[in-house]
Amino acid sequence: QVQLVESGGGLVQAGGSLRLSCAASGIIFSIYYMGWYRQAPGKQRELVSTITPGGSLNYVDSVKGRFTICRDNAKNTVFLQMNSLKHEDAAVYCCYARRADMPSVTYWGRGTQVTVSS
Repeated sequence: QVQLVESGGGLVQAGGSLRLSCAASGIIFSIYYMGWYRQAPGKQRELVSTITPGGSLNYVDSVKGRFTICRDNAKNTVFLQMNSLKHEDAAVYCCYARRADMPSVTYWGRGTQVTVSS
């Protein structure tokens, strides 16, 4: 059974930092694209960041220079370090895993809430 379990969300003041983690099980982690989507109330789901099996990184423009994604293949975990958080970063952040050689094979976590206060 495939599971993606996020952790690390919470309440943080604007300008603060959070580190999200997503632990995967039931997949060959090293052959999956890993990444994070977010969705705020009333807004469309947005792809925040992706890391490929080879370590290439992608970020949405609004988080470049503030967020960093990395993966630990030994621990089957992907991380999202979020610094200089803004109110507009508040959302539910969901981890996903997409098999590199079969993109139709995609799994999702349940999400973790990030709230940014004044």
